[in-house]
Formats: sequence, structure tokens, C-alpha cells
Amino acid sequence: MFQLGKTIVSEDIIEKDFVCNLSACKGACCIDGDAGAPLEKDEVKILEDIYPLVKPFLRQEGIDAIEAQGTSITTDFGDFETPLINGADCAYVIFDEKKTALCAIEEAYNQGEIKWKKPVSCHLYPIRVREYTEFSGVNYDKWEICDDACSLGKELQVPVYKFVKEALIRKFGEDWYAELEKVAEKMNR
Repeated sequence: MFQLGKTIVSEDIIEKDFVCNLSACKGACCIDGDAGAPLEKDEVKILEDIYPLVKPFLRQEGIDAIEAQGTSITTDFGDFETPLINGADCAYVIFDEKKTALCAIEEAYNQGEIKWKKPVSCHLYPIRVREYTEFSGVNYDKWEICDDACSLGKELQVPVYKFVKEALIRKFGEDWYAELEKVAEKMNR
């Protein structure tokens, strides 16, 4: 672990390799697990605002889940998440012709309907950020469904932090990322 500003960062994001391999996993991270995607407080309002523009991209099951639960939910711990369809798929999941899970929010973004790509937690994955009173913890989340992504990352020699560069800049800013690159350079000597 090392400190960058008000973040405590796991060295795994520099030492581990990762490149999403959708053809292998079929987007399992959006349909496996027992919780929705973590949301930041400001993202709750964003989801409410963009829902009418995202709705045409959704499956009926997603629309039903969102209209029953809301565009986001609050957990028993006071955290915010995307709602689930029957306790499984994220309500915002859609599938392509190859049955690969995709994000309806990102599809609306890609087609120019909205200006917000997707929740930052999804954009950052496999990095998870945990907020504490004085700092943010930045950790690599190892999940067996991403073994193919780890193998592809190793083959292509792409460390986690480079794979999620755009998302890290979105979350922490250009200066923070530049400092992270300096730390990585020192670690890799």
C-alpha cells in the first residue's frame, strides 16, 4: 500500500495485469453476484435524470425492476447501488446478439443520447474504491469470473491501472494519475 494525496492505494493495481475479455466472460460481472453496482451519492440523481433517455435501451425486465425499486436502491448500510432483476442481473443490463451482457447506460452514451458514460464503479472495475472519513482506499478486486481478463492482461502486459486509466482520471483527476504513473515507474525499476 502507498499513499497518493487522500488515497491509500494497493500495489496490486500496478503489479497485476488486466484487460476485459468480453468474448470469454460474456459480461458476467453485470449478472453475477448478489448486489448491484455501487453508486456515488451524486450518481443517484444522475440516474433519475437520465432514466427517460436510457429506458428505450433497456429490456422489459430491467424497466420493471427500475419502476418497482427506483433508478437506484439504498442498502441496509446506507450505500447506494443499482437495482437488480430478481436478485441477479443489474437492472441496466442488456444483451447483444452473442448473449454478451452490456450496459444500457453506456449504450445510450455511445449513441449520443446522454453525456454520462456509466457509474464510476463500473468504469473503474476491477478497481474498487472505498470511502473512509479521512481517505479513499483504492484496491484491486480479484474475482474468479475475471480470470480470462487477468490472462489477457498478462499476455498483453497491461497493468490494471493502465487498463482503467480513463476511469481513474475521471475519479481522481489528471494530477493524481500522473503521480500514480511516477510510483509505478519507481516500482518497476
